[in-house]
Amino acid sequence: MQSSIFYGEWGGAYIPEILHQTFSDLTGHVRRARQDASFWAEYQSLMAEYSCRPTPLTFAKNLTRHFGGAKIYIKREDLNHTGAHKANNVMGQGLLVKRMGKRRVIAETGAGQHGMACATMAAKFGFACTIYMGAVDVARQRPNVFWMEKLGADVVAVEDGARTLKDAINEAFRDWVTNVDNTHYVFGTACGPAPFPELVAWLQSIISKESIIQIKERHGRLPRRIYACVGGGSNALGAFYEYLDQDVELVGVEAGGLGLDSGKHAVRLAATDASPGIAQGYKTMFLQNDDGQMRETHSVAAGLDYVGVSPILADLWQRRRVRFEAATDAEVMAALDLTIKKEGIIPALESAHAFVQAFKEAPRLSPEEAIIINMSGRGDKDIFTIAGAYDDPSWKKFIIDKAKEYQTRADRWGDRP
Repeated sequence: MQSSIFYGEWGGAYIPEILHQTFSDLTGHVRRARQDASFWAEYQSLMAEYSCRPTPLTFAKNLTRHFGGAKIYIKREDLNHTGAHKANNVMGQGLLVKRMGKRRVIAETGAGQHGMACATMAAKFGFACTIYMGAVDVARQRPNVFWMEKLGADVVAVEDGARTLKDAINEAFRDWVTNVDNTHYVFGTACGPAPFPELVAWLQSIISKESIIQIKERHGRLPRRIYACVGGGSNALGAFYEYLDQDVELVGVEAGGLGLDSGKHAVRLAATDASPGIAQGYKTMFLQNDDGQMRETHSVAAGLDYVGVSPILADLWQRRRVRFEAATDAEVMAALDLTIKKEGIIPALESAHAFVQAFKEAPRLSPEEAIIINMSGRGDKDIFTIAGAYDDPSWKKFIIDKAKEYQTRADRWGDRP
């Protein structure tokens, strides 16, 4: 994938004048890093030592037997440090921050995995760190908020708008405008103004650089298809990157929420609810009304409820190089449950969207063929959301008892939450 500001008609850098020099400087650093073999070597070394890369390509023997079709392999980004693919991007951007001589980083986060990864990177490199997170996501991703704060980050709950990811991004940009001299915005996905889509996709390409070697070693040839969930698009682009010029089908799976007819979903490319627009510094397909106001979205997975999508993916969709599907919340829970019970692997709710589509299509393929599911993250971070979706009575009792225990302690010692 070549350096670019636009991808077909998508992308660009629609930014305020005050940020032009900052983006010009950042673009120069990105171009030089991509041309400098020592940068990628340093990046790979860092990820091997600190983040346990390469992550395994696991053969899902039991699921393969269950469906009776193609061999199912799972790319295990859940075993990356901090539990998701997000570390790939933030560690690479951390190296860029060092080169730029800045001492503070800011980030947005939805599911909390990018925020946690950014806070981890900041702790390792010694940067000050502020994380912006929609108040709705703060409430449903409290474990990740806890760890971000313990890692030394200042977590700001954003109360504007729908109080989710798009609102966190808006707030992070407001911060950056007033602190450009000493601050770098570690954008979490392959969206936003150029050069962020290019930068994030390039750093995440480490996923497919590994998997294309691993699948040839394990299967003897390339896979028939690769599946990845799609929110902003960073894990999908990482999983697809090295296969774009290969004869491999690429399938992105969006958040179907309560169903396409319900209006409560986050589907941009797999249906017709989205339309072209310019927001948050770039042009892509957005879920918006006729007046260009962003619509509220819904997904059981906090990391997939973004209103837009990577301009790179919009271009690949328009050129029909990537096929897009949607998975409903109910389908996601069913796929999650099956994967846990068949393989002892707990995908993140985001990742489980990719499993849904793979499970639908694997039985229709030959046993001589292979597919790869990119498991973008681990699911134990979602225990509150998952337990709620299961409507698990023992979990409810545990939470009630724990709340009573805290209240008793507060009453006894005069503590307050």
